[in-house]
Amino acid sequence: NLKEAAKLWLESQDTYEESLKAAEQLTEVLEKDGSDIAKDLLLYKDYFTKKSVWIIGGDGWAYDIGYGGLDHVIASGENVNLLVLDTEVYSNTGGQTSKATPTGASAKFSFAGKPIRKKDLGALGMTYGYVYVASVAMGANFAQYLKAVREAESYDGPSLIVAYSTCIAHGLKDMNYSQHIMKDAVEAGAWILYRYDPRLDKQGKNPLQLDSKEPDFSKLREWMLKQTRFSALLRTFPERAEELFKKAEEDARWRWNYYKHLAGIDWSE
Repeated sequence: NLKEAAKLWLESQDTYEESLKAAEQLTEVLEKDGSDIAKDLLLYKDYFTKKSVWIIGGDGWAYDIGYGGLDHVIASGENVNLLVLDTEVYSNTGGQTSKATPTGASAKFSFAGKPIRKKDLGALGMTYGYVYVASVAMGANFAQYLKAVREAESYDGPSLIVAYSTCIAHGLKDMNYSQHIMKDAVEAGAWILYRYDPRLDKQGKNPLQLDSKEPDFSKLREWMLKQTRFSALLRTFPERAEELFKKAEEDARWRWNYYKHLAGIDWSE
């Protein structure tokens, strides 16, 4: 009957799969009811199923000019998902340096190479403790990427996924190589795969799960030189390039050790 269908819908509205079944049942009951109230409710039947809300933007927006807004959204605690396509540069305005630009990369406003490590947006998100955070790279581990999206969608609260993304400003010989360069980045330690799920905290488990294997940092230089954003620096400022490439490896090692330490904490104590 209508009362039971409405009760089931109320109990299922926070989960997509369950709300889909409940919405179908409620719609069927309302169509059979035929009353004026039922007809009015059926005008809104497209809203019976739980909606998936995603905010999508680049690193220029997420790390820089829109960071205040992004931070405000995740601090609200609302059930909203954010996907950051991190190209590590202002892609749509000509390739200017952003706070996501890594050490040693050459871009507009940092032609001689960026001397400091990139901002860690994921780490900032994790400090809230109630935000689902994931770092993904589709070409490195598609299953991990898909798992992160599903977990973010199922999490009742703000979710932040930072996705390594290539763009023309990277200077790849062929953009068809994008998936391979992502895989190389993870293997060399330039990008770390992880998922931070606050729900695990309530189970006495560490919410941070490292999905990357121990990187081979000796491959980092090779990965960098496959991209003009790094190799150009070696031609124009060779001595500075060597200094920054060395620092880039130090930064990558520091970041890996930082995440490895956090992931190794015993949460049951």
